[in-house]
Amino acid sequence: MRAVVKTIELIGDVDDRHRLHAQVPAELPAGPVRLLLVVPGEDDTGACWTHGITREWVAELADPRQDIYTLADGQPLDAPR
Repeated sequence: MRAVVKTIELIGDVDDRHRLHAQVPAELPAGPVRLLLVVPGEDDTGACWTHGITREWVAELADPRQDIYTLADGQPLDAPR
């Protein structure tokens, strides 16, 4: 009989002291886990940066006071000048 394996993707950071930091979902029970690290290559660093910024700015971007522009603001990129 094989054990059921559940996979959860997390985005983490390794600090300058070589420690891994990641936030796990609250419903994940305490206990040992198996970690597989995917180290970003040169082409992946842009995506990692985007994920990092998203994680850092999530509270600020969710703040309705930051919604200072509407679709009526500005002009389309292809508008005549």
